[in-house]
Amino acid sequence: MTEATPPRSPEVQSFAASDGYPIHVAIWRPSGPVKGLAIVLHGVQSHFGWYHNLGRTLADSGYLASFPDRRGSGANPLDRGHAPSSGRLIADQVEWARALRGDYPGVPAALAGISWGGKLAVIAAARHPELVNALALICPGLQPRVGVSLREKLQIAWALVTNPRKTFPIPLSDPALFTESPEGQAFIASDPYSLREGTAGLLAASFFIDRQLGRAAAQIRQPALLMLAGRDRIIENPKTRAYFDRLASADREVIEYPEGHHTLEFEPDPSRYALDLVAWLDGRLGDRRSASPAHPPADPT
Repeated sequence: MTEATPPRSPEVQSFAASDGYPIHVAIWRPSGPVKGLAIVLHGVQSHFGWYHNLGRTLADSGYLASFPDRRGSGANPLDRGHAPSSGRLIADQVEWARALRGDYPGVPAALAGISWGGKLAVIAAARHPELVNALALICPGLQPRVGVSLREKLQIAWALVTNPRKTFPIPLSDPALFTESPEGQAFIASDPYSLREGTAGLLAASFFIDRQLGRAAAQIRQPALLMLAGRDRIIENPKTRAYFDRLASADREVIEYPEGHHTLEFEPDPSRYALDLVAWLDGRLGDRRSASPAHPPADPT
Protein backbone atom coordinates (compact mmCIF):
# COMPACT_ATOMS: atom_id res chain seq x y z
CA MET A 1 0.00 0.00 0.00
CA THR A 2 1.42 3.40 -0.95
CA GLU A 3 1.50 6.38 1.36
CA ALA A 4 -1.07 8.11 -0.85
CA THR A 5 -3.63 5.39 -0.08
CA PRO A 6 -5.33 6.02 3.27
CA PRO A 7 -5.90 2.96 5.46
CA ARG A 8 -9.42 1.62 5.20
CA SER A 9 -11.27 1.59 8.53
CA PRO A 10 -13.80 -1.11 9.32
CA GLU A 11 -17.50 -0.72 9.81
CA VAL A 12 -18.23 -1.32 13.50
CA GLN A 13 -21.62 -2.64 14.49
CA SER A 14 -23.19 -4.09 17.62
CA PHE A 15 -24.49 -7.64 17.71
CA ALA A 16 -26.78 -8.74 20.54
CA ALA A 17 -25.95 -12.17 21.97
CA SER A 18 -28.86 -14.33 23.09
CA ASP A 19 -28.43 -13.15 26.69
CA GLY A 20 -28.68 -9.53 25.56
CA TYR A 21 -24.98 -8.67 25.79
CA PRO A 22 -24.01 -6.17 23.03
CA ILE A 23 -20.89 -7.37 21.19
CA HIS A 24 -18.97 -4.95 18.99
CA VAL A 25 -17.94 -6.41 15.65
CA ALA A 26 -15.54 -4.83 13.15
CA ILE A 27 -16.35 -5.65 9.53
CA TRP A 28 -14.24 -5.07 6.45
CA ARG A 29 -16.44 -5.50 3.39
CA PRO A 30 -15.20 -6.21 -0.12
CA SER A 31 -16.06 -3.68 -2.79
CA GLY A 32 -17.55 -6.38 -5.01
CA PRO A 33 -19.37 -9.69 -4.53
CA VAL A 34 -18.60 -11.63 -1.35
CA LYS A 35 -16.80 -14.85 -2.19
CA GLY A 36 -16.44 -16.02 1.38
CA LEU A 37 -16.92 -15.12 5.03
CA ALA A 38 -13.87 -14.90 7.29
CA ILE A 39 -14.66 -14.74 11.01
CA VAL A 40 -11.55 -13.91 13.03
CA LEU A 41 -11.33 -14.41 16.81
CA HIS A 42 -8.67 -12.40 18.65
CA GLY A 43 -6.45 -13.30 21.61
CA VAL A 44 -7.04 -12.88 25.33
CA GLN A 45 -5.41 -9.44 25.51
CA SER A 46 -5.92 -8.13 21.99
CA HIS A 47 -8.97 -6.94 20.03
CA PHE A 48 -9.89 -6.13 16.45
CA GLY A 49 -7.83 -2.93 16.54
CA TRP A 50 -4.65 -5.01 16.36
CA TYR A 51 -5.54 -6.55 13.00
CA HIS A 52 -6.37 -3.80 10.51
CA ASN A 53 -3.92 -5.13 7.93
CA LEU A 54 -5.47 -8.60 8.03
CA GLY A 55 -9.01 -7.22 7.78
CA ARG A 56 -8.15 -5.01 4.79
CA THR A 57 -6.28 -7.78 3.01
CA LEU A 58 -9.15 -10.22 3.37
CA ALA A 59 -11.67 -7.64 2.13
CA ASP A 60 -9.45 -6.59 -0.79
CA SER A 61 -9.35 -10.29 -1.74
CA GLY A 62 -13.15 -10.62 -1.82
CA TYR A 63 -13.84 -11.88 1.70
CA LEU A 64 -16.20 -10.26 4.16
CA ALA A 65 -13.92 -10.17 7.20
CA SER A 66 -15.58 -9.87 10.61
CA PHE A 67 -13.74 -9.51 13.92
CA PRO A 68 -16.06 -9.81 16.94
CA ASP A 69 -14.51 -8.43 20.12
CA ARG A 70 -14.90 -10.98 22.89
CA ARG A 71 -17.36 -9.88 25.57
CA GLY A 72 -15.64 -7.83 28.24
CA SER A 73 -12.70 -6.94 26.00
CA GLY A 74 -11.71 -4.50 23.28
CA ALA A 75 -14.55 -2.14 22.40
CA ASN A 76 -16.97 -3.93 24.75
CA PRO A 77 -16.93 -1.93 28.03
CA LEU A 78 -19.68 -3.88 29.80
CA ASP A 79 -18.34 -6.35 32.39
CA ARG A 80 -14.77 -5.49 31.50
CA GLY A 81 -12.49 -8.53 31.79
CA HIS A 82 -15.31 -10.87 32.80
CA ALA A 83 -17.01 -13.91 31.32
CA PRO A 84 -19.81 -15.83 33.03
CA SER A 85 -18.74 -19.23 31.65
CA SER A 86 -16.87 -21.06 28.92
CA GLY A 87 -20.16 -22.04 27.34
CA ARG A 88 -21.20 -18.41 27.05
CA LEU A 89 -17.96 -17.44 25.30
CA ILE A 90 -18.38 -20.24 22.77
CA ALA A 91 -22.06 -19.44 22.26
CA ASP A 92 -21.21 -15.81 21.44
CA GLN A 93 -19.06 -16.90 18.49
CA VAL A 94 -21.54 -19.52 17.29
CA GLU A 95 -24.42 -17.05 17.39
CA TRP A 96 -22.47 -14.48 15.39
CA ALA A 97 -21.47 -17.09 12.80
CA ARG A 98 -25.06 -18.28 12.48
CA ALA A 99 -26.38 -14.73 12.06
CA LEU A 100 -23.74 -13.87 9.47
CA ARG A 101 -24.36 -17.01 7.45
CA GLY A 102 -28.07 -16.26 7.57
CA ASP A 103 -27.35 -12.91 5.92
CA TYR A 104 -25.22 -14.57 3.23
CA PRO A 105 -26.88 -17.90 2.39
CA GLY A 106 -24.78 -20.17 0.23
CA VAL A 107 -21.54 -18.33 0.95
CA PRO A 108 -18.88 -20.52 2.62
CA ALA A 109 -17.36 -19.45 5.92
CA ALA A 110 -13.96 -19.88 7.50
CA LEU A 111 -13.28 -19.47 11.19
CA ALA A 112 -9.84 -18.16 12.15
CA GLY A 113 -8.49 -18.10 15.68
CA ILE A 114 -5.52 -15.97 16.68
CA SER A 115 -3.62 -16.84 19.87
CA TRP A 116 -6.16 -17.48 22.68
CA GLY A 117 -8.95 -17.12 20.12
CA GLY A 118 -7.71 -20.36 18.57
CA LYS A 119 -9.21 -22.23 21.51
CA LEU A 120 -12.69 -20.86 20.84
CA ALA A 121 -12.29 -21.44 17.11
CA VAL A 122 -11.43 -25.13 17.55
CA ILE A 123 -14.35 -25.83 19.87
CA ALA A 124 -16.86 -23.85 17.78
CA ALA A 125 -15.76 -25.64 14.59
CA ALA A 126 -15.92 -29.02 16.30
CA ARG A 127 -19.42 -28.50 17.67
CA HIS A 128 -20.92 -26.71 14.68
CA PRO A 129 -19.42 -28.06 11.44
CA GLU A 130 -22.51 -26.82 9.59
CA LEU A 131 -21.33 -23.26 10.20
CA VAL A 132 -17.60 -23.66 9.53
CA ASN A 133 -16.24 -24.83 6.17
CA ALA A 134 -12.58 -24.25 7.02
CA LEU A 135 -10.53 -23.63 10.16
CA ALA A 136 -7.39 -21.46 10.34
CA LEU A 137 -5.28 -21.30 13.50
CA ILE A 138 -2.81 -18.40 13.66
CA CYS A 139 -0.21 -18.89 16.41
CA PRO A 140 -3.03 -20.46 18.45
CA GLY A 141 -2.85 -20.62 22.24
CA LEU A 142 -3.65 -24.32 22.39
CA GLN A 143 -0.37 -25.18 24.13
CA PRO A 144 0.87 -22.04 25.91
CA ARG A 145 4.35 -21.45 27.29
CA VAL A 146 3.12 -18.85 29.77
CA GLY A 147 0.39 -19.14 32.35
CA VAL A 148 -0.59 -18.63 35.95
CA SER A 149 1.24 -20.30 38.85
CA LEU A 150 -0.26 -23.01 41.07
CA ARG A 151 -0.72 -20.44 43.83
CA GLU A 152 -2.59 -18.14 41.45
CA LYS A 153 -4.76 -21.04 40.28
CA LEU A 154 -5.77 -21.72 43.86
CA GLN A 155 -6.53 -18.03 44.41
CA ILE A 156 -8.65 -17.96 41.26
CA ALA A 157 -10.52 -21.09 42.32
CA TRP A 158 -11.32 -19.56 45.70
CA ALA A 159 -12.39 -16.28 44.12
CA LEU A 160 -14.66 -18.16 41.73
CA VAL A 161 -16.63 -19.30 44.77
CA THR A 162 -16.46 -16.12 46.84
CA ASN A 163 -16.14 -13.30 44.28
CA PRO A 164 -16.18 -14.32 40.58
CA ARG A 165 -15.49 -10.73 39.51
CA LYS A 166 -12.27 -10.40 41.45
CA THR A 167 -9.54 -9.48 38.97
CA PHE A 168 -6.12 -11.02 38.41
CA PRO A 169 -3.29 -9.95 36.09
CA ILE A 170 -3.20 -11.64 32.71
CA PRO A 171 0.36 -13.07 32.51
CA LEU A 172 1.27 -11.29 29.28
CA SER A 173 2.37 -7.92 30.63
CA ASP A 174 5.58 -7.67 28.58
CA PRO A 175 4.85 -6.41 25.03
CA ALA A 176 8.09 -8.10 23.91
CA LEU A 177 6.28 -11.42 24.25
CA PHE A 178 4.18 -10.46 21.23
CA THR A 179 6.72 -8.80 18.95
CA GLU A 180 10.27 -7.50 18.74
CA SER A 181 9.10 -4.47 16.75
CA PRO A 182 9.64 -1.28 18.81
CA GLU A 183 6.60 0.28 17.15
CA GLY A 184 4.50 -2.79 17.91
CA GLN A 185 5.65 -2.88 21.51
CA ALA A 186 4.88 0.81 21.95
CA PHE A 187 1.41 0.28 20.48
CA ILE A 188 0.65 -2.60 22.84
CA ALA A 189 2.01 -0.77 25.89
CA SER A 190 -0.14 2.30 25.25
CA ASP A 191 -3.25 0.59 23.88
CA PRO A 192 -6.20 1.58 26.11
CA TYR A 193 -8.33 -1.29 24.81
CA SER A 194 -5.87 -4.10 25.61
CA LEU A 195 -7.07 -6.38 28.39
CA ARG A 196 -4.49 -6.60 31.15
CA GLU A 197 -6.65 -8.05 33.93
CA GLY A 198 -9.25 -10.76 33.90
CA THR A 199 -11.80 -11.81 36.47
CA ALA A 200 -11.87 -15.17 38.16
CA GLY A 201 -14.85 -15.92 35.93
CA LEU A 202 -12.88 -15.33 32.73
CA LEU A 203 -9.79 -17.20 33.90
CA ALA A 204 -11.88 -20.15 35.09
CA ALA A 205 -13.69 -20.16 31.74
CA SER A 206 -10.31 -20.39 30.04
CA PHE A 207 -9.44 -23.40 32.22
CA PHE A 208 -12.64 -25.22 31.28
CA ILE A 209 -12.09 -24.40 27.60
CA ASP A 210 -8.65 -26.03 27.86
CA ARG A 211 -10.32 -29.18 29.22
CA GLN A 212 -12.59 -29.31 26.17
CA LEU A 213 -9.83 -28.99 23.59
CA GLY A 214 -8.70 -32.58 23.90
CA ARG A 215 -12.07 -33.99 22.85
CA ALA A 216 -12.54 -31.40 20.11
CA ALA A 217 -9.56 -32.55 18.03
CA ALA A 218 -11.30 -35.74 16.90
CA GLN A 219 -14.32 -33.74 15.72
CA ILE A 220 -12.47 -31.36 13.38
CA ARG A 221 -12.98 -32.69 9.86
CA GLN A 222 -12.89 -29.40 7.97
CA PRO A 223 -9.76 -28.34 6.07
CA ALA A 224 -7.41 -26.89 8.67
CA LEU A 225 -4.46 -24.50 8.51
CA LEU A 226 -1.86 -23.92 11.22
CA MET A 227 0.38 -20.84 11.10
CA LEU A 228 3.36 -20.78 13.45
CA ALA A 229 5.99 -18.16 14.31
CA GLY A 230 9.42 -19.70 14.73
CA ARG A 231 10.40 -17.28 17.52
CA ASP A 232 7.11 -17.42 19.40
CA ARG A 233 7.56 -16.79 23.13
CA ILE A 234 3.92 -17.39 24.08
CA ILE A 235 3.05 -20.81 22.64
CA GLU A 236 4.87 -24.13 22.46
CA ASN A 237 5.23 -24.83 18.75
CA PRO A 238 6.13 -28.56 18.95
CA LYS A 239 3.20 -29.32 21.24
CA THR A 240 0.91 -27.21 19.08
CA ARG A 241 1.98 -29.17 15.98
CA ALA A 242 1.35 -32.41 17.83
CA TYR A 243 -2.17 -31.29 18.74
CA PHE A 244 -2.79 -30.17 15.15
CA ASP A 245 -1.74 -33.61 13.88
CA ARG A 246 -4.49 -35.12 16.01
CA LEU A 247 -7.24 -33.31 14.12
CA ALA A 248 -9.50 -35.69 12.23
CA SER A 249 -9.24 -33.55 9.11
CA ALA A 250 -7.65 -35.20 6.08
CA ASP A 251 -6.64 -31.76 4.78
CA ARG A 252 -4.13 -30.18 7.16
CA GLU A 253 -1.47 -27.65 6.22
CA VAL A 254 1.23 -25.98 8.31
CA ILE A 255 2.92 -22.70 7.38
CA GLU A 256 5.81 -21.59 9.55
CA TYR A 257 7.56 -18.22 9.62
CA PRO A 258 10.99 -19.10 11.10
CA GLU A 259 11.89 -15.53 12.08
CA GLY A 260 8.37 -14.55 13.07
CA HIS A 261 7.10 -13.61 16.51
CA HIS A 262 3.77 -14.36 18.15
CA THR A 263 1.69 -11.53 16.67
CA LEU A 264 2.35 -11.79 12.94
CA GLU A 265 0.44 -8.55 12.39
CA PHE A 266 3.41 -6.68 13.87
CA GLU A 267 6.02 -8.31 11.64
CA PRO A 268 8.02 -6.10 9.21
CA ASP A 269 5.86 -7.45 6.35
CA PRO A 270 2.43 -8.27 7.81
CA SER A 271 0.98 -8.74 4.35
CA ARG A 272 2.89 -12.01 4.05
CA TYR A 273 0.82 -14.05 6.47
CA ALA A 274 -2.39 -12.28 5.43
CA LEU A 275 -1.85 -13.17 1.77
CA ASP A 276 -0.87 -16.72 2.72
CA LEU A 277 -4.18 -17.01 4.55
CA VAL A 278 -6.05 -15.66 1.53
CA ALA A 279 -4.34 -18.15 -0.80
CA TRP A 280 -5.25 -21.01 1.52
CA LEU A 281 -8.87 -19.85 1.79
CA ASP A 282 -9.11 -19.55 -2.00
CA GLY A 283 -7.96 -23.14 -2.34
CA ARG A 284 -10.39 -24.54 0.24
CA LEU A 285 -13.54 -22.47 -0.21
CA GLY A 286 -13.52 -21.96 -3.97
CA ASP A 287 -15.62 -25.00 -4.87
CA ARG A 288 -18.23 -24.09 -2.26
CA ARG A 289 -18.97 -20.60 -3.52
CA SER A 290 -22.16 -19.18 -4.91
CA ALA A 291 -22.59 -15.62 -6.07
CA SER A 292 -23.51 -13.14 -3.34
CA PRO A 293 -23.76 -9.34 -3.32
CA ALA A 294 -21.38 -7.23 -1.28
CA HIS A 295 -24.19 -6.40 1.17
CA PRO A 296 -26.97 -8.69 2.43
CA PRO A 297 -30.43 -8.20 0.93
CA ALA A 298 -32.65 -5.68 2.65
CA ASP A 299 -35.21 -6.97 5.12
CA PRO A 300 -38.56 -6.77 3.26
CA THR A 301 -40.33 -6.03 6.53
